[in-house]
Amino acid sequence: MSNIILNGKIIKKVKVKDVVFGGEKPVVIAGSCSVESREQIIELAKKLKVIGVDVLRGGAFKPRTSPYSFQGLGEEGLKYLKEASEITGIPVVSELMEASDIELLCKYVDIIQIGSRNMHNYSLLKAVGELNKPVLLKRGMSATIKEWILAAEYIAYYGNKNIILCERGIRTFDNYTRNTLDLAAVPIMKKETGLPVIVDPSHGTGIRELIMPLSLASIAVGADGIMVEVHEDPDNALSDGEQSLNIDQYKDLFNKIIY
Repeated sequence: MSNIILNGKIIKKVKVKDVVFGGEKPVVIAGSCSVESREQIIELAKKLKVIGVDVLRGGAFKPRTSPYSFQGLGEEGLKYLKEASEITGIPVVSELMEASDIELLCKYVDIIQIGSRNMHNYSLLKAVGELNKPVLLKRGMSATIKEWILAAEYIAYYGNKNIILCERGIRTFDNYTRNTLDLAAVPIMKKETGLPVIVDPSHGTGIRELIMPLSLASIAVGADGIMVEVHEDPDNALSDGEQSLNIDQYKDLFNKIIY
């Protein structure tokens, strides 16, 4: 891996407003899989603010396996997410799917997420590499460690080194969980790249009851934070309700992670 630009010897800190990825305390990103309505995301943000949260997540453009699944509210969802951020003071992250939407997302979000399906979308990686905005790069669902590193290299090569890596599970022969969460990747990626690494146990398992133990395990192996899905009524969520915590479960998780 001698060709990497990123310095694996020094852990880079990525600052988003007052939130520091790679700092002394783990960062907690939480929110619903999708922004479902103005009232939904604002009320959720207020409740997360009371409990404690560093970054609010919410999808406006949703890449779904089925064309019949909820695809997100688009720019309307981004506006609601921005309003929730302004009301609560919590920075926000949302996923970018098309290079043509970069200017749009930059108006509304503090962190641009590159999802698992786009980790190999090199034109998109080049485009966000030219931005002066933090990028959350999720590991591809079938990506090797080296491929993930090189995806980060694309962003860094084009000038943007404000990169946060996210382990979200990989596809293996086992199908008990949605994916197989690769916690060994956390210390490996920190060593090889020097970038902050967080873990998404919601997508990593797809099972609500596994989010707590794997969040704790993530912090134990050195993760700089976690990213979890939270919904006030998971059973009636428009997307990924089965892997979303309710408010009480999130409060329990946050207290265990932070305290």
